[in-house]
Amino acid sequence: MKRNLIIIALLIVAAGAVIYNQAGDQIQAVFMQEKPLPTETGARAGLLAPAFTLKGMDDKSYAGGGARDKAMIINFWASWCEPCKQEAPELDKLAEKYADELEIYGVNVSKYDNEKKARQFVKDFKLRYPILLDPKGEVFENLYKGQVFPTNVLIDRNGVIQEIILGAPAPEDLHKKVAKLVK
Repeated sequence: MKRNLIIIALLIVAAGAVIYNQAGDQIQAVFMQEKPLPTETGARAGLLAPAFTLKGMDDKSYAGGGARDKAMIINFWASWCEPCKQEAPELDKLAEKYADELEIYGVNVSKYDNEKKARQFVKDFKLRYPILLDPKGEVFENLYKGQVFPTNVLIDRNGVIQEIILGAPAPEDLHKKVAKLVK
């Protein structure tokens, strides 16, 4: 009788191993359910990023908000902003390094800037990611409640704001935050 119980126990363990081997990821997903997506939109971490459409310096239209194939950074800036000048080369490096996993939209808040100077800024820093124009400051002020330059909004693939960074972070901090965002 004792021998039969041991055999049955071994069979159960073996069957469990086979089942886990075949469906391990699905089983793990059931036990480690991700929290549901938010339904509220707003300019705060944990909420869905507000949707917008702006025209780029290349005359194309660009849309933000909602789920997408890549994580996203929306960088609000002005050409006269010294921290924006310090940050621009790092954003360009990140755009190149994470091209398959990250979109960066540089949004020049033209209400507080001059388009000619903004275009010169893009040329001087050889920025290769899309540069959008917010001529009335509506996206910056109304949708994202912006107050300082630069402001970086880090958004995951689900369209959820993960963090809003006011001012230019240290380059190594920005790189760490982006590495975490694209995972």
